[in-house]
Amino acid sequence: MQEGPKSAFFDLPEPRRVLLGEYPLWDEALALVNRDLAVTLPDQGLLQLMGLPPCNEGEPENVYMALANGEWHGNVLEPDSADDPVLALMAVADAAQETVTECVWQAWPLCGEHGLGMHPREADGQPSWWCAGGNRQGPAHIRVAVGGLDSLVRPRRPHRKRRGEG
Repeated sequence: MQEGPKSAFFDLPEPRRVLLGEYPLWDEALALVNRDLAVTLPDQGLLQLMGLPPCNEGEPENVYMALANGEWHGNVLEPDSADDPVLALMAVADAAQETVTECVWQAWPLCGEHGLGMHPREADGQPSWWCAGGNRQGPAHIRVAVGGLDSLVRPRRPHRKRRGEG
């Protein structure tokens, strides 16, 4: 009699890529966060949602923010955030910031004014990237709405003439 593969008690289930449409508000939030990632770390690839079965039967699956290669770090997205657009964007931005910072080992996203890592914070009902500023470098401030970092980056124009060139 042939035995099947043995499984240890501590074997973890394989994560699965969450399909587009399973969590519509998280999908929308992820699209905005991926815009910010694409403009600030273009070589990183797009973030994705990964799911793991719940620890206890009857609970919702555990959904994480992961890099393009499937690596993630941080806490599960709170299931309640999947039902509210502002909470969804706050949760996804926070999880993305945690995953990118910890897995890539660099602060993300950076405030162009202060060079400091920014964090999501709600301002006037809009999830935004907030910079703590610095004592000598200027006060704390809201830099831009989540998904809007592309408005702060000026594209390079290699064929544009410089001032004084004729």
